Amino acid sequence: MPTRVIIDTDPGVDDALAILLALRSPELEVLAITTVCGNVPVEQATRNLFRVLNLVKPPPGLKIGQGASRPLRMPLETATQFHGTDGLGELDRVRNSNGSPRYPQPTLPRTVPTAQEVWNDCLRRYPHELTLITLGPLTNLASALANDAIPIRKLRSVISMGGALTVPGNVTKAAEFNIYTDPHAAEQVVQSELPLTLVPLDVGMQVTLTRDAIRRLTAGATDPVTRFLGDATVAGLAYAEKAEGAAVFPLLDPLAAAVAIDPTLVKLAQLHVEVDTGGQATRGRTVADRPSAKSRKTSPAIQAAVEVDAARALALVQERLCRT
Repeated sequence: MPTRVIIDTDPGVDDALAILLALRSPELEVLAITTVCGNVPVEQATRNLFRVLNLVKPPPGLKIGQGASRPLRMPLETATQFHGTDGLGELDRVRNSNGSPRYPQPTLPRTVPTAQEVWNDCLRRYPHELTLITLGPLTNLASALANDAIPIRKLRSVISMGGALTVPGNVTKAAEFNIYTDPHAAEQVVQSELPLTLVPLDVGMQVTLTRDAIRRLTAGATDPVTRFLGDATVAGLAYAEKAEGAAVFPLLDPLAAAVAIDPTLVKLAQLHVEVDTGGQATRGRTVADRPSAKSRKTSPAIQAAVEVDAARALALVQERLCRT
């Protein structure tokens, strides 16, 4: 029986790829997708979600919700320098051979339910059966815990892309973007005693695609998802080449979805994780410590991915997203 999941996301190119991976994986039954501010403002995140869903046939009855428009206690800092001003790699620039837009703007419904309304409805239908996959900042989850924790306690598990435990961050030297964007929300979630599995940069940065690999995988493709992979990653690859000296695209969010598909892709360790909500230099830093009799950590222990079978994870992503 497929794992029933809700995806919470701030699309974002790698978010979009993770959504498409989940929708193309028979191991998962995607019941709902909700948006949160992060890579882009939440209104743009919702528009991007509908644009991504135009590439595939969404499952019948898929619920869409829109969540938080700002972090809990600080202004929103987006990541459009990597994802493009639209969050999806400047898709408006991409044209078909006849000059028509390859990715037309989506038609949105007049009203969209809140993320919490969608989550609560799904949890009423499937208590203790649902896995929540978070691909963006944890603002929606922290807000749900604060507003009414009873439904959220009925989640079977939470898989969260976030954190940098033993490696440098990707927005500052100390912090990974999702945690940095709303460290107060992250702190509340890791303290919540939810059944949380963290998929940090430590493993995510090991699963990557180079520009040459993407060109090879997408050359001559007619499948909309495969073409999207090639088109949407152009801006991010150019940014990475300029900033890091190598045109490499990390599959951070797709790995979180892949862990829901096949948990054996990663090795988990039980860790105490604390989130630094302090000064600019350390904001969003995730500090991990293994439980021990001498440990003074007061945070609940969570599961964190500490090793990954990168080759097998990459093969899974390529198999599901790249079709000729």
